[in-house]
Formats: sequence, structure tokens, C-alpha cells
Amino acid sequence: MTAAKPTAEPFLPTKRSLRALQTAAEKCEGCSLFENATQTVFGHGKAKSPIMLIGEQPGDQEDRAGLPFVGPAGRLLARALNDADIDPGITYQTNAVKHFKFTRKGGKRRIHQKPNRTEVVACRPWLLAEIEVIHPQVIVCLGATAAQSLLGATFRVSTHRGEVLTLPAAIAAGPAVVATVHPSAVLRDRSDRRDEAYQAFVDDLRSARSVQLRSAS
Repeated sequence: MTAAKPTAEPFLPTKRSLRALQTAAEKCEGCSLFENATQTVFGHGKAKSPIMLIGEQPGDQEDRAGLPFVGPAGRLLARALNDADIDPGITYQTNAVKHFKFTRKGGKRRIHQKPNRTEVVACRPWLLAEIEVIHPQVIVCLGATAAQSLLGATFRVSTHRGEVLTLPAAIAAGPAVVATVHPSAVLRDRSDRRDEAYQAFVDDLRSARSVQLRSAS
């Protein structure tokens, strides 16, 4: 007998509101990542936010705080949003995976570990429910994991970065999608082109903002 695939689907509430989703997600055991994480890190922002930002997964600081994008990558994202003239108050920020996946180094330090495809797919019902409730005008996928969670496992950010795309009809009608790198990738860039990498990231956010403004007009 084939074992059932991990999925968060049974944990989703019948009522679809941000509060109901967040409360239900706190008890999610849709995959094994909940076993070691401190807590579920759900999205943050208001319903009907015009811009939805999706990252990969919470990091160490996010896992402890229970909020997305509060660590070093989150601080860079906040600076980039400011430079792109995007008010954080019009954004809803979340991750494709809601629990922190990590390995331990030296017995204490928790090191980020990339979620695998099974874990991303298992957590996808939460992300789709968030999109349904937020109903954003544009979705910004920050990194490959976020982009592939919505656009398929073969999607490559390097090929389609900054392009204005559409969600598959099976997910939702309406929101445009812009894929870019995760802010942590800019932080890790130690080359003499780091400033260029940051500016390219800001430019991608500006592109998303332009799409949102056109949608609002």
C-alpha cells in the first residue's frame, strides 16, 4: 500500500480569513518540519494587500520571533522596498514553507537547510489559501523555491527574472507574478559587484510596483 503524500490540506479551516488560516496553521503537521521548528511562521500583513511577497522559508530569527523577514535578509528587503518606493504597509509578506528547516553545527548553531520539493508541495495549500484571501494585484516570488512553488519545478529565476508573468489558471486568476532573487542571495554576494546585485533586486521590485500601479488605475 502506497503511503499518503505529506500535505497540509487536512489542516486548512473551512472559513477562509487570515485570522482563521493563521490559527489553523499553528497546529499544522502536514509534513515533518513541524517536529523541530519552534513554531509555525505564517504570513504578515493585511487582507487585500496589493503586493504579496513570497520567500522560501523562515530563518532562525523568524522561527524564534514567529514573523517572516525579521532577520538579516528581512532587513535588506525592507531597505530595498524603501529604495523601490514601496510602502511596506501595502505588502503581505510570507513564505512558501511555514516551518524552519535546519541542521545543527557544533550542536548549537542552527543552519538553514533548503526545503525539498515534497516539503514545498506539502505546504502549498497554505500559500494558495493566502493568495485566495489576499487577492493581490501582483505577487513577487523571492527566489527559486517561491517561484517554483507557484510556477512549476522547472521554472528558472535566472531565465525569467523581472518578467511580468501570470499565475497558472488552476491557482488563481488575476495576479501578475514577478520573480527575482531572494534577498539572502544579495547578502551572500561577496564580489565587487554586490552593489549591482542589490540595485538589480531593487529594479525588480520597482517593476512589480509598476505592474501594481497599472492594475490599480
